Amino acid sequence: MPQPFPSTIILASTAPSCTLLSLFSCILLVSLFSLHLHHHVSPLSQQHHKSLSLDALTASFLSSSNNNTISDYLHSLTLHPHLAGTQPSLSTALLVLSHFISLNLSAHLSNYTTLLSYPLHSSLSSHSNSTTTHFSLPEPHSNDVVSPYHAYSPSGSVYSTAVFVNYGRDKDYNALEALGVSVKGCVAIVRRGGDMSRNAVVTKAAKNGVAAVVMYTEAEANYKNGVERGTVMDGMGDPLTPGWASVADAERLGFDDPDVVKRFPAIPSMPVSSETAEEIMRTLEGGRVPEEWKGSLKSFVKGIGPGPTKLNFTYKGEKKLATIYNVFAVIRGSEEPDRYVLLGNHRDAWTYGAVDPNSGTATLLDIARRYSILKNSGWNPRRTIVLCSWDAEEFGMIGSTEWVEQNLATLDSKAVAYINVDCAVQGPGLFAGATPQLDDLLVEVTKKVKDPDSEYATVYENWASSNGGVYIGRLDRVDSDFAPFLHHAGVPSIDLYYGKDFPVYHTAFDSYNWMRNFGDPFFQRHMAVAGIWGLLALHLADDPIIPFNYLSYASQLKDYTSILSNLLEVSISLYPITAAIQEFEAAAKKAEDEAKKLREHETNGYNMPLKKRALNDRLMLAERGFLDTEGIQGSRWFRHLVYGPHRVGESRLSYFPSIVKAIFQSAGLPGGQAEIQHEIWRVARGIQRAAYLLNGEINIKL
Repeated sequence: MPQPFPSTIILASTAPSCTLLSLFSCILLVSLFSLHLHHHVSPLSQQHHKSLSLDALTASFLSSSNNNTISDYLHSLTLHPHLAGTQPSLSTALLVLSHFISLNLSAHLSNYTTLLSYPLHSSLSSHSNSTTTHFSLPEPHSNDVVSPYHAYSPSGSVYSTAVFVNYGRDKDYNALEALGVSVKGCVAIVRRGGDMSRNAVVTKAAKNGVAAVVMYTEAEANYKNGVERGTVMDGMGDPLTPGWASVADAERLGFDDPDVVKRFPAIPSMPVSSETAEEIMRTLEGGRVPEEWKGSLKSFVKGIGPGPTKLNFTYKGEKKLATIYNVFAVIRGSEEPDRYVLLGNHRDAWTYGAVDPNSGTATLLDIARRYSILKNSGWNPRRTIVLCSWDAEEFGMIGSTEWVEQNLATLDSKAVAYINVDCAVQGPGLFAGATPQLDDLLVEVTKKVKDPDSEYATVYENWASSNGGVYIGRLDRVDSDFAPFLHHAGVPSIDLYYGKDFPVYHTAFDSYNWMRNFGDPFFQRHMAVAGIWGLLALHLADDPIIPFNYLSYASQLKDYTSILSNLLEVSISLYPITAAIQEFEAAAKKAEDEAKKLREHETNGYNMPLKKRALNDRLMLAERGFLDTEGIQGSRWFRHLVYGPHRVGESRLSYFPSIVKAIFQSAGLPGGQAEIQHEIWRVARGIQRAAYLLNGEINIKL
């Protein structure tokens, strides 16, 4: 395997399954991308550029944007579907690698052998009033796209009555029970939504006695025959190597190991189009629709079943070992080469992936092009920048997770930040999530980038004038590649995208034509994301003092504690957390004062590199203090005690996951208060560890 951050180009030796045709294609693509690069690059004078300030670098980076270039990249990436573990996916990896090489960047592939899942056969028919209807499951004219399926669904055949269970939440099953509707042995029709993962939907269905699940996503009129593919695996990463990297010669659990089996649902499921789901639901009678479901349901839904319609459901799939490929480009730092700023996007797609994820991939390729312009003009960042193209994200963030697990010790001591872009452009409007110490930097960078939808405004100005003003979300989600970096490795992270939702998600309609006609016809939003993403990395890599503000984090922790106090009984004390936050806030104020003084010294000509290095290390490492080796109960891989997934009680609280879990699982039970108090102490110790790291002193008297 290649070293974590090599400085040499590795090509054929890391791609054992390359065919001669693939390698020829790679060589051809190198030539094509080289020609494309020369067509668009206008390097600055090298002698002049060496003396440029960060402001001048910013101006140069922004001025080298080109919407036609990004459009060309996206078109090349989406010519064919590229599902992880397939030959087209390898070809797409080689395309990205060839682009990095054509820019004279140090680039390499890193491969892993992981358990993936593919469909073999599926069918669905309905039987009602002596009428049999056989449904066509694939989208029209999608012969080269994988048949719609749920990755890791068990195989199975079921012939039983259909019942509609709304979003498949606990409260939906409670509503059905109150109406006297039994779902046991039925095939459940579930609509996507309600903040439920596919795994949670199928798992809850099984617990309620459902025999199989048919899942659909409500769609616009033009896309009613689109089908949303997705994974139903629980957790992240290769299920055969939980907690360690799935390199070629790694230890692997057996397919039937209990720790592997529990990652997959107990009953089969399949996705269908809204068109198919509506046709089935029109025939349902039986129980009336609960009042709380009616608001968003179509008027044709008269009953929820069970029956009289019966469904004949069959799905057969296979789980098998397959090779996946991450691709990296490294721009080595000139002064602190052992400090890493990472930019990442996944490359694999269920279908053509123009939005998800290759709008982000095309943007990453453009950032590489722009960095190459700066590099050819004499620039090298202070710290090392790593561009990461992940594989198998759609199966459960597998490519990024395996790499994080392989490089955990290095990331723990050397990673400055990770900036993620998945779907760069889904539609209008900037959406951003971050760990709080990065809020100020994110705001400042958006003030420098032109808004894509306003002629004379910056991104920040349009963002600030939107409903509710500037809003930066928190990364409690587990739906993209920032999750292993933050939740497992404790690396400060940002996630960026334009547009909240898009109607062709995970369907065969997610194509270049859709992007060109609807998503971003002039690729201006792509340029805005590239500007923000690239400038964030420039600041994190080149600012003498890493631009983190932990006072924002302290303020956020105070808010969380205040809200949490309203959920707790009087006998449970939050004092351990409030005391720890006071320590953390004092350490944050001390770090901020030190940073201000060091910047003043630098302005006056005093470099003081050792003091800057010491402060930067404290700023970089403080986030790791929130990690706990025990992790979250029942989900030990998730180690972050401030941000993490919430799976119980359908809580919308986006912080302190171990406390929230204890509240919803233990409240009212014998020993429940003690369990909640224990989790409060654990979080307090995490905040205190972060304070110690930020303060930079060990707790002794000299």
